[in-house]
Amino acid sequence: MGHPERAGRGEWARHWRYEELPGLDLLSAHYIRHTFRRHSHEGFTLGAISGGIEEVGLPGGVVRAHPGSVVMINPEVAHTARAGTPGGWTYATLYPSAELVSAIADEVGAVRGTPGFRETVVHDPAVAEQIRGVHRAAEAGNALAADSLLRVVIARLLSQYGGRLPARTPPPRDAAAGRAAALARTLLEERMADPPSLERLAREVGTSPFALLRAFRTAYGMPPHTWLTDARVRRARRLLEGGSTPAETAVAVGFTDQPHLNRHFTRIVGVPPGAYRRERAGGTGT
Repeated sequence: MGHPERAGRGEWARHWRYEELPGLDLLSAHYIRHTFRRHSHEGFTLGAISGGIEEVGLPGGVVRAHPGSVVMINPEVAHTARAGTPGGWTYATLYPSAELVSAIADEVGAVRGTPGFRETVVHDPAVAEQIRGVHRAAEAGNALAADSLLRVVIARLLSQYGGRLPARTPPPRDAAAGRAAALARTLLEERMADPPSLERLAREVGTSPFALLRAFRTAYGMPPHTWLTDARVRRARRLLEGGSTPAETAVAVGFTDQPHLNRHFTRIVGVPPGAYRRERAGGTGT
């Protein structure tokens, strides 16, 4: 079994997977000074706060999660996170894939259409304890209990707080801006290691720099340069999972060097790339 990564004085974190639970990442941590920069996830975030206060920055403002709370963030929703009290916060988080949540929603008939959550923070100590139970069962290697609790947690959250996930398409009057933002995103993905300037990117998608900034932020919750850093970290995670070293990964995704990767990766994922790789690829990390 892996061990928590010491992130600083009084801080620790473990970001890992249990092979018997495909489609799920787990994070348990206590953060004090650590802050998560603006980012989003391809799947869902379900966090159980057990100590302190977490402040989550969302497009609509900041919400605070206290012990006994459950934080629910839908896929591709840009957000930040930081401590809301000097002592930091402690939590256990599940990151189920969108496919896993959809499969459970279909099985239990909880939501019609693409499932999502209507609320971000709810006070539900019982579900928070069940989320921690998934972690304990996975750490103990109890696949039956871990899988059972995971499905119960997701089904219960969908039943009580779930709803149809709204489509992420712009309204008709913003269709042209939406197309420009989507094209800019595609170009950034294709040129991740050597991206164009904002002016050149705007020219290539047929708009002005400030118009592109507005359209991109509206579509993806963050400006292009912030989104690019997030996308680089996502790709870095896949490379590390495949066995690439942090040094190789930094070059492949367009970071200047390994320290640059380390800094951004840790601020988005919550653990350094070496620790992330060791938990998944069985490597030694660097």
